[in-house]
Amino acid sequence: MYYKVLIVEDDPMVAMINEQYVNRNKLFRVIGKCKDGKSALEYIENNDVDLIILDVYMPLMDGFEILRQIRKNKKSVDIIMVTAANDRASLEEALHLGVVDYLVKPFTYDRFRCALDKYVSHLTALKNIDTLNQKNIDFIIENARKKSEDPYPKGIQEKTLQIILDEMRKNPLKWMTGDEISERIGLTGVTVRRYLNYLTEKGILFSEIDYETGGRPCMRYRLSK
Repeated sequence: MYYKVLIVEDDPMVAMINEQYVNRNKLFRVIGKCKDGKSALEYIENNDVDLIILDVYMPLMDGFEILRQIRKNKKSVDIIMVTAANDRASLEEALHLGVVDYLVKPFTYDRFRCALDKYVSHLTALKNIDTLNQKNIDFIIENARKKSEDPYPKGIQEKTLQIILDEMRKNPLKWMTGDEISERIGLTGVTVRRYLNYLTEKGILFSEIDYETGGRPCMRYRLSK
C-alpha cells in the first residue's frame, strides 16, 4: 500500500524535484502532475488522490482557489502547500483551509520529508484510535507539533544550509572545494565543511577526492541532482 500523490506545479523543474522527493519515501507514489489549477481539479474529480503537493502561483487558477474548490466539493484529500508566498495572510488562509503543512521555497529535502512524516503520523494516529478522548487528541496534536520542529541535527542551521545550497546551485554541475565555497559566502572553512559533509550524507551532494591539485589532495563537491 502507498499514498497516492498529485503534484500541482507549473514549473517543470520544481515539479521534477518534488516528484523525486516524494518517491524517495516508499510510502508515497506520484500518480500525476498538473501544470495548472483547472487540470488539477479535473484530475481530482476523475482519480483517487490521497495527498496534493500544491503550488500557489499558477496560471488559470491559483493554489488557494484550487484549495477552496476542493473544500467546497468536500473531496477527501490532504494538501501540502509548496510556495514562494511567505506573507502572514497567505499562511493564515492556508491554515484556515486545513493544509497539512506549508513549505516556503526554496526548501531542503529534510524539511519536505518532515512534512510527509507529519502527514503519515496524523493518519496513523487517527486510524489506530476508535474513540477519541482529550488525552488522545492532545497526543495527536502534540505529535504533529513535534514533527514540524527543526529537523536538523545539532550544529546545522537551515538558514546557513540554504546559503551554501544557493551558492552551489549557481553552477550545479561544477565541482567545488570547501575553501572555494567558504571564500564566496564568507563563512569559515570549518563551518562550510561541516555542512558539506552533512549534505553528502543526505545524498544531496556528491563528493570525491581531487588528487590533481599540485599539492595535498582535497575533497570537492557538487550537487547530486
